[in-house]
Amino acid sequence: MSMISPLAIIEDGAQIGENVRIDAHCFVSGEAKIGDGTTIAHGACIYGKTTIGKNNRIFSHAVLGSIPQDLKFHGEEVELIIGDNNTIREFTLFNPGTEGGGSVTRVGDNNLFMGYVHLGHDVIIGNNCILANAATLAGHVEMGNNAVIGGMTPVHQFVKIGDFAMVGGASALSQDVPPYCMAEGNRATLRGLNLTGLRRHAERSDIDALKAAYRELFEMGKPLQEVAKELLEKSENDLVKNLCNFISNTKRGIPFERKNI
Repeated sequence: MSMISPLAIIEDGAQIGENVRIDAHCFVSGEAKIGDGTTIAHGACIYGKTTIGKNNRIFSHAVLGSIPQDLKFHGEEVELIIGDNNTIREFTLFNPGTEGGGSVTRVGDNNLFMGYVHLGHDVIIGNNCILANAATLAGHVEMGNNAVIGGMTPVHQFVKIGDFAMVGGASALSQDVPPYCMAEGNRATLRGLNLTGLRRHAERSDIDALKAAYRELFEMGKPLQEVAKELLEKSENDLVKNLCNFISNTKRGIPFERKNI
């Protein structure tokens, strides 16, 4: 049985699952779908064609699905899709997609979005990510799984952030961060591997292989794309291959300090 405050505004057509709680002064669009067990705290607004999965916790004054902040948007049908078990804190703002980016903003499962986080149009977020307070993702940003972005960090449009990557707080990121790496600064540059995150999820042999690959890629002064290609051909480690494939496919470049040896 769902618990919906009589002071909430639920438009006709909204699909509300079982055991959903919607507090006073919330707004839910007639095109919205709210999954079982989700809670929506007072003052939160769910606009447009927004689908929210199961067991999400949406806190006060979150705004999900309001139209993209993109001057090219002219009212076409777009949507926001959010998975299961996410925590979406106060004053967050998630925009749906745009026609030019596939029309969908998509969020996976088990993510934590702290207060004032913004997800721009056509953003894609994987699973188990953490975005700290006031992290701001511009349009078309893509994040893998288990990635972390520190507070007060803006991320430029079209940037990609790989699995288990970490971006330090108060940074400004304008290029791609490969999986398993840390970046920090304004403008952010690579500072090494995310060893803390890796030690929680990877075998020692994988970490050692990544350390060796990182030295080859970023510390020996060799052309980055050539080293990535060489490592792809000779390495048998899956994590190293993921790292090198990401580098080979980057469009915005990798932010690291090139060394002359």
